[in-house]
Amino acid sequence: MTDASTPALLTIAPMTVAVLRETVPVAALTEFFDRAFTMVPSVLAQQGIVAAGPPMAVYSGVPSGVATVAAGVPTATPVSPVHGVSSLTLPAGRVARVIHRGAYDALGESYQALTDWLHEQGLEPGPMMWESYLTEPTPGGDPADLLTEITWPLAR
Repeated sequence: MTDASTPALLTIAPMTVAVLRETVPVAALTEFFDRAFTMVPSVLAQQGIVAAGPPMAVYSGVPSGVATVAAGVPTATPVSPVHGVSSLTLPAGRVARVIHRGAYDALGESYQALTDWLHEQGLEPGPMMWESYLTEPTPGGDPADLLTEITWPLAR
């Protein structure tokens, strides 16, 4: 069973994120995430930078057959670019946020519910959105226990 919390509107501060960015086929996202979530922490360790939040993925546009995605972790300071890892600053401003509970392959349901809710409020989602992975999958763990925070900045 998959469910989402009640969406909320809030105003956020800018956030620096150390990321690996690529455009990949949606079918290859898992491989990309495995690579990014190995490379980014390695680069941070080499530079003495500590993660300042949970792993996340930032999407430029709604993925269809391919996704333009950046995956990494928030940091208090920018990373020096190396091995394809660089810093990205997520913008300050008004966002809609919802917590998805359940497997990653059901995230589309929560995105659709959030999109519907935004339209009911007379609001328009912007072209970028991100997911923060609040719980880490574990071997043998129940995917129903995964928590993913979806943040979608509003269009101006």
